[in-house]
Amino acid sequence: MEKESDLQTVDPAVAEVINAELRRQNENIELIASENFTSRAVMEATGSCLTNKYAEGYPAKRWYGGCEHVDIVEELAIERAKKLFGAEHANVQPHSGSGANMGAYFSVLKPGDKILTMDLSHGGHLTHGNAANFSGKFFEVVHYGVRKEDELIDYDQLAEMAREHRPKMITVGASAYPRIIDFKRMGEIAREIDAYLLADIAHIAGLVATGAHPSPMEHADFVTTTTHKTLRGPRGGLIMCREKYAKAVNSQVFPGIQGGPLMHVIAAKAVCFQEALQPEFAEYQAQIVTNAKALAEGIMSRGFRLVSGGTDNHLMLVDVGERDVTGKECQIALDEAGITVNKNTIPFETRSPFQASGIRLGAPAVTTRGMKEPEMAEIADLIGVILGDIKNLDAAKTVRQRVRDLTARYPLPY
Repeated sequence: MEKESDLQTVDPAVAEVINAELRRQNENIELIASENFTSRAVMEATGSCLTNKYAEGYPAKRWYGGCEHVDIVEELAIERAKKLFGAEHANVQPHSGSGANMGAYFSVLKPGDKILTMDLSHGGHLTHGNAANFSGKFFEVVHYGVRKEDELIDYDQLAEMAREHRPKMITVGASAYPRIIDFKRMGEIAREIDAYLLADIAHIAGLVATGAHPSPMEHADFVTTTTHKTLRGPRGGLIMCREKYAKAVNSQVFPGIQGGPLMHVIAAKAVCFQEALQPEFAEYQAQIVTNAKALAEGIMSRGFRLVSGGTDNHLMLVDVGERDVTGKECQIALDEAGITVNKNTIPFETRSPFQASGIRLGAPAVTTRGMKEPEMAEIADLIGVILGDIKNLDAAKTVRQRVRDLTARYPLPY
């Protein structure tokens, strides 16, 4: 007889939710570009006794006693992050990518300073100056975007905007931009006007770490990322910077915007970085890019338009608006069939962001499960069936069974 877990005994309601979510992750095709599946080792560290330890401050400079062991794990995370990305300094304490950006901003900017950032509707992120976000409330924001004709970043226009507006900081990075970002050119633009450059690589960090995407490290003053997307680690943030900004960054993270660091998550970050330093991780990232291209080709072969005409990284944006359906409708229809995506605005959006004209697809999670190009072709076919007639319930049932057959062949890594 199977032993009942402590959680099941103490709180069966929460246990039931977790079991239901585990079934969903097992049985669904996960295509949300910002999601992934961690290893057992990462989950073990995240659920460890380190969650009990307060450790305000930094290794060897804590406010509490009893930090001799968590000091070691934080130092491991720092050194591994620096080695993985070639960084001069790393702060592994941010609880999230948003917190990482806040820490980087506040280390050199004052409220009211001007920043030049990518527009959210063109692929940027909330923390890149969106009016609803802290970054839009604290700073004067000027947005750049993509060209209408090819939906690529117009670096010449960006350079002109930088000269005109003279921002104190330029940010580069995106949550829905499917092409290679020219960090070298961004660095040149920033240096020309004596601005700081912040590269937010949250989505592409795994690709950057393994050379599947060019690195911003030598071109940017600050590089921020999450650790849970292509890096395949725990949910958390990371700031890397030049050594001359180390003290400012550290003091802004603690005590500036955070109190006690999450030592169990920092331990899991250390594990994640260790995994990312192995040769097979580079093979995994290369397969992500290969899979994304295969999925993009499959989607386009079924008559769908992709923003910018394809992808160079792990994600793509499908323009469903031209078929007179919304991204929200497509997201719901696909979810019913066991395919998880998110609605997403597209450049020059004409609909509300709550409806949107696009859906965003990503390859990291399905690649973690071991799927390759043949499975991408099958997934494209399944998506094509659903989006061909989003109100066809019979088709949804058929696709749902095909999805379960596919996911059963590729179990989760935990």
